[in-house]
Amino acid sequence: MTGAFFGAAVIAFPLVKRLGRNGFFLLALVPLAGLILSLAKVPDIFGAAGAPWVESMGWLPALGLDGIFRLDELSWIMSLLVTGVGALVFIYCARYFPPDEPGLARFAAVFMAFAGMMYGLVLADELLMLYLFWEGTTVFSYLLIGHSQSRRRSRQAALQALIVTTAGGLAMLVGMILLMATTGTGQISTLMERASEGMDTGPVIVSAVILILVGAVSKSALIPFHFWLPGAMAAPTPVSAYLHAAAMVKAGIYLVLRLAPGYHSLPGWSETLLTLGLLTMFIGGWQSLKQTDLKLLLAFGTVSQLGFLTTLASFGTPDITKAALAMLIAHALFKACLFLCVGIIDHRAGTRDLTKLSGGWKAFPVVAVCATIAAASMSGLPPLLGFAAKEAVYSTLLASGDKASIIALIGVMIGSMLTVAYSARFVWGAFSSKEGVDDIARRDEKITLIISPVMLTVLTVALGPAVGLIDGYFGAWTSTLPVIDPGDGNYHLALWHGLEPALALSAVTIAVGLGLFFVRDSFAKVQSTLPSGLDFHDLYRKMISSMETLALWVTSRTQRGSLPFYQSVIYLVLVAGVGLAVISNDTWNIGFKLFDTPLDFIVATVLIVVAVAATRAKKRFTAVVVTGISGYAMVAYFAFVGAPDLALTQVLVETITIVVFVLVLRRLPARIGQSTGRFTPAWRAIIGAAVGITMMVVVLIAAGVRISDPVSVDFGQLAYELGHGKNIVNVTLVDIRVWDTLGEISVLVAAGTGVAGLIFVRGREGHLHRFVSRRDGTEGQGRVRFQPVAEEIGDFHYHDPEHEDVTQRRVSWLIAGRTLAPRNRSIILEVTARLIFHAVLIFSLYLLFAGHNEPGGGFAGGLVAGLALVVRYLAGGKFELAEAARFTPSGLLGTGMIMAVLTGVGGWIWGDTVFKSVYLEGDIPVLGHLSFGTSTFFDIGVYLIVVGLMLDILKSLGAEVDLHQERDEMVLTNRLNQSYKLSENFSAEAEHDAVSSILDRVNHLDVDNGAEGGRL
Repeated sequence: MTGAFFGAAVIAFPLVKRLGRNGFFLLALVPLAGLILSLAKVPDIFGAAGAPWVESMGWLPALGLDGIFRLDELSWIMSLLVTGVGALVFIYCARYFPPDEPGLARFAAVFMAFAGMMYGLVLADELLMLYLFWEGTTVFSYLLIGHSQSRRRSRQAALQALIVTTAGGLAMLVGMILLMATTGTGQISTLMERASEGMDTGPVIVSAVILILVGAVSKSALIPFHFWLPGAMAAPTPVSAYLHAAAMVKAGIYLVLRLAPGYHSLPGWSETLLTLGLLTMFIGGWQSLKQTDLKLLLAFGTVSQLGFLTTLASFGTPDITKAALAMLIAHALFKACLFLCVGIIDHRAGTRDLTKLSGGWKAFPVVAVCATIAAASMSGLPPLLGFAAKEAVYSTLLASGDKASIIALIGVMIGSMLTVAYSARFVWGAFSSKEGVDDIARRDEKITLIISPVMLTVLTVALGPAVGLIDGYFGAWTSTLPVIDPGDGNYHLALWHGLEPALALSAVTIAVGLGLFFVRDSFAKVQSTLPSGLDFHDLYRKMISSMETLALWVTSRTQRGSLPFYQSVIYLVLVAGVGLAVISNDTWNIGFKLFDTPLDFIVATVLIVVAVAATRAKKRFTAVVVTGISGYAMVAYFAFVGAPDLALTQVLVETITIVVFVLVLRRLPARIGQSTGRFTPAWRAIIGAAVGITMMVVVLIAAGVRISDPVSVDFGQLAYELGHGKNIVNVTLVDIRVWDTLGEISVLVAAGTGVAGLIFVRGREGHLHRFVSRRDGTEGQGRVRFQPVAEEIGDFHYHDPEHEDVTQRRVSWLIAGRTLAPRNRSIILEVTARLIFHAVLIFSLYLLFAGHNEPGGGFAGGLVAGLALVVRYLAGGKFELAEAARFTPSGLLGTGMIMAVLTGVGGWIWGDTVFKSVYLEGDIPVLGHLSFGTSTFFDIGVYLIVVGLMLDILKSLGAEVDLHQERDEMVLTNRLNQSYKLSENFSAEAEHDAVSSILDRVNHLDVDNGAEGGRL
């Protein structure tokens, strides 16, 4: 089911783009299906022979990590909140947002992905998998809170929530790793079994659990992290209702409930959670009474209730945990309803300021009824679910009778009094008629907008009298918890327990809370006279400001704009750090050997010569070519030692590197500038020699200190027997170490996207046009799946205004070459490029499919295909590139990445482990015995990514630079026309020669020759 959420997230964007906001109705079917699935599992989980529903998949078997999903009694309860409230909120979104809401499709996709993360979080039964979903909710909540990208407040609130919850999540990750390393398992259910039996104790366990609690506290907005939740109210109301009432902030509560049965008796557990929970409950309620914005009032009320829930969840005993579960459900229902009602009020009245709202009962009576009932449940008024849950809390804390329970009872009563007060203030502020304030005009309420709060209200009302019906579901979980007192575990939820102390405490709570409301003006004066105490939000701002100041200080002293300075700092740190480690090393076992064969001596000699030549080069192109020779020397070395696959890859990479350097150098002066900095050639030589000597010693030491057999010893056998291939390198990349390769191609995609984004400032697609024939027989530019971008420079229009009237009939075989200046055109190169292009592409495909047993593979094949595109571009420029590549780089990168990821998912489907490969073998006539594996699809994805990256480089550093150069030439031409007022006798050829002369002089300037540049 988790996969269904993410699948829906993928199609949500095009769906909402197509259907508009009505697409939310279809998206609501996904969480609704999850709700139905959870309800369908009731007989299996809660039956007489009930057992948790468990599904597992191979994740990282070598590390003993499996992806385990477990639907037990607790996760079943949480799944109802995630799916049930989620479905209602999606329905609400369909009418809450206006039809022209910007970014609505993106919002829908992110919202669905968040729901999937939350659903996976409550089902995960493995610590690291839980952490992945945990951080997934953090990332997607950041995107949801910052939905209104044009509003600075939304962006700041999103960043604040991200920083706070991510910091807590990192602490939690450290705790999880410590716990796994100490106990030898990461399965949560196993950890709880062992902890309840007293097997896992000790200072390391205590430290690990406390670190995990830091993550729970930050996620559930407890003090001192509570300030991020009210700030997150800048998000749209559906986000507030789901993330900050029913789902995300409950993640921390869920984690405490999950761990409490095993770890509630550890030192520091109760003290930490009770202190933070009660303080948060009081501070949240106190701050809520100060607010005039209805949404902020509810936000601080949520903070208070989260402290309440954390206090109860920390006990880990059957009866108090049952009360905590009842309050958890009640809170999700009434708080989600209240947020949705506030969204409707805001839409109708245009404000959430309770001092400016009047006549709400008449303006929207249905909303008023729903909100009043929800507020009454929040206050604990009978006969609602909130009352039954509050009674359970008071009764179980009284029955426990220990010191911690009494402290919790007193703190909870004080906090609940504040809850009653701000609940009454909410109802009064939202719906009462106020003197001097105009009443809100009444408008008909659409059933599709109010159906969600109505359903939540119905559940709140119905579950009050029927709370006994859900007692068994809560009891199924609490019956598994450890019993400390003999009478513990006998409490049953009910609306009426008779005249008992808990009822009296409830009456006192309600009376005092209403009293605070009726004296609200006097109470507000008292609040204003008292010191505000620590402002944690202000502390956060000061901390961020201090970090920014420190960053500016460090940057101003290190980012000097000098590349030699940066390199020198890096090299000196390397020599100092690594050199110190080398000196302190006492396990040297150096076996020095000058060379294995005379061929090694030849390679070393070449490397030394080109290294010296590179330092003596005066021109950039010379330095690039000389440096490239060192790469080709390594190609020879790999070939000498019997590594043809490495040699092939190295020669391709080196060739493409030189091409990329050449493309970049076109916009740089030809000569290398003379440094005027403090690092003279002598100092550079000393630093370079120190780095070289240090690394030489490191290599010698590293080669002699191995005490164990390397893991690669078995790679040959694994490649042949399990990977069905003879090319160990390729099988390692696409099968044995496929996770590493997935990370590397992800970096490639990110790098390609980043480089293109920096160069194409206004749009990544749009500058490749084919040279075609018009219907009138003339020639011009046509589009190749890219939207043309008109460029105008002075009186010069770069794009032909008639490019729309074109046909695809070419007038000659070498049509694109006609766009080049005669002095830059080579007919031989154009003909050769056209003749060999398709042959090279076929050779690249051969390398792709033969790479499993012969030198090659997806990476090498993609590089060969990229070189074919390079040759076409060098032969005919950007029009020739457009003729050869009739597809977008982003399409290739995306398709390749999707293929690679789907291969991993497919391995889980057809095997038992992510990226599990399946092979089909058989004898084929003519071809003989063949073995085809699913890892080939991953290799195809790599191939497409490399080709897409190469096309991206050619578009950005090639075609886009061409366009910039042509712009510069036109600008210079226009300036010459304006400066010299060229006469009609000044021919076009003379004008072109003048511009070329100026460009040549600019291209040959030294870096520091500013005076000459200024004269030009």
